[in-house]
Amino acid sequence: MVMDREREIVRASVYGIAGNLLLVAFKLAVGFVSHSIAIILDGVNNATDALSSIVTIVGTKLAGRRPDRRHPFGYGRVEYLTSVVIAVIILVAGVVSLRESVVKIIHPGTPSYSVVTIAVIVVAILAKIAIGIMFKRFGDKTQCEALIASGVDSNYDAVLSAGTLVVAAAQNLWGLNIDGIVGLIISLVVCKAGIEVLRDALGPIIGLPEDKKLVNAIATYVNGFPGVRGTYDIVLDNFGPNEVLGGLHIEVDDATDARQIHELTRKITEGLAEKFHIRAIVGIYAANSQGQFADMRADLQKIVAEEPAIGQVHGFYVDTADATVYFDMVVDFSADGEAVRDEVVKALAARYPDYSFDVVIDTDYEE
Repeated sequence: MVMDREREIVRASVYGIAGNLLLVAFKLAVGFVSHSIAIILDGVNNATDALSSIVTIVGTKLAGRRPDRRHPFGYGRVEYLTSVVIAVIILVAGVVSLRESVVKIIHPGTPSYSVVTIAVIVVAILAKIAIGIMFKRFGDKTQCEALIASGVDSNYDAVLSAGTLVVAAAQNLWGLNIDGIVGLIISLVVCKAGIEVLRDALGPIIGLPEDKKLVNAIATYVNGFPGVRGTYDIVLDNFGPNEVLGGLHIEVDDATDARQIHELTRKITEGLAEKFHIRAIVGIYAANSQGQFADMRADLQKIVAEEPAIGQVHGFYVDTADATVYFDMVVDFSADGEAVRDEVVKALAARYPDYSFDVVIDTDYEE
């Protein structure tokens, strides 16, 4: 399946290289003949698109390497670095184009647009739309961010190429030379696209919030196993499109023995691997099987309800042997977690002075 994905990405990239190189030849020829900086810069942008496809192929090949001792989690994140390289290429092209456009504004030439020139521009626009659709379809199919980014960039190119038609209309109908101004606009939009691609590429590397739908789906699935009273602390770490590691906690009765826990966690991990393609570690919360601490738990919920910074409390368990109350508390990023915890513990201790409290501060990793 991994090889099929790699093959599809490479095929889409080859199509993109061929299509963009044809457009480069078209636009450079027309641009030099018509003395249009806008068309020439548009052609240069298409050359960077072809280079981006080459980078995508190289990145996909590297990302598909098997794990080894130096990189036991594999090379999947190279694919995200590929998107970073593509973003840098786009930004460099935008900055160079920006400089040339400013020069053209200061020292304008006299562009000319024949019927043939305009026809070539229209063909180029249609071609970029087709390439963009192709990249988008392959990107969605393979879940490849680099292809999706290339598709977005191609759609930008189609819109920007349409700007040259505005230049042609202004020159032929009203004798206005706005070639440099349009080139400037093209350059700024290209720079904007590069920044957006860079932001999207850096997101998975730095760390994104968990997908709420996926987290809910995992929780619902795990809660369906007999003996599971709740699923919490789902954290996923993406090492590439085909390598996701994670961890979660499940709550079980404190009377559950080690053999039952072993069988349960084994079924959960195997199920998550089969259904969600996630390798997960399952931790255990013990829950009091008897209801003698229901009042204490209810009091805790009342205290928590009065503090808006607390999103959730889970893992509640009272160890009667040493009179210790355990629970985890999810606190908002904007709040001082330690201060919030201390206030909750203080309120509980006032009502239950014979107990000590062991509270872990959790973070809400969902988007």
